[in-house]
Amino acid sequence: MGMGMFFKLSVILATYFMQTAFGFDGSLQYAHATFYGGADASGTMGGACGYGNLYTFGYGTNTVALSTALFNDGGSCGQCYTITCDYNNDPQWCLPGRSVTVTATNFCPPNWALPSDNGGWCNPPRSHFDMAQPAFEQIAITTAGIVPVTYQRVSCYKRGNVRVTLNGFQYFNLFLVWNVGGAGSINYIMVRGDNTNWMVMGRNWGANWMVSGVDLCGQALSFYIWNSDWQYLSFPQVVYSNWVFGQTYEANGNFN
Repeated sequence: MGMGMFFKLSVILATYFMQTAFGFDGSLQYAHATFYGGADASGTMGGACGYGNLYTFGYGTNTVALSTALFNDGGSCGQCYTITCDYNNDPQWCLPGRSVTVTATNFCPPNWALPSDNGGWCNPPRSHFDMAQPAFEQIAITTAGIVPVTYQRVSCYKRGNVRVTLNGFQYFNLFLVWNVGGAGSINYIMVRGDNTNWMVMGRNWGANWMVSGVDLCGQALSFYIWNSDWQYLSFPQVVYSNWVFGQTYEANGNFN
């Protein structure tokens, strides 16, 4: 793909997705929050975004599972939110003046057996945060079980650069993209091997992206990555030709 064609594609994509993607205007929103796991930081393994051990991936316990209305079929993985317990509406359980910034790493599935106001907290169309317990304890008393909150999407601050973990097998390439700064989440990725043209990747699940039907083994890999603000970065040959599945590579930059 020539650079002229690539630029036109970038403009078309940005115009289209800016009209359809969730906005990132930092406005204050209202929701509720519960918690999962335990005070010992259990609940930091795995998750619907695919990050695995959240300590290994640098996310720790300030993490949250999003309801269907917020999760966006995995499109919100990696986004950051500042959550404040709404003390004015629940002074009994909210800790006054306390807030916590969390990263979206998991999905809170709906419970269709219960109404949304009686246990089905993550049912559509509710905006809801199911927080890791250590994060919840920073803003509220756990005895409450559920508290009203206000929240804002905020920029993510990450140490180091964007990282890509390669999984899958020959002819099925799965790329986990993580440690993303700025918007935190990814909207669009293209990959190219030494012997291929640029290929559009599709979201497989969570923060995992795939391209299938092509053997990329033995080729150095380059990426164009667009975040959810439709900023993009170029990462030429960030993955060396001797890569094997299961390895993680650090790119040479990150989003602000």
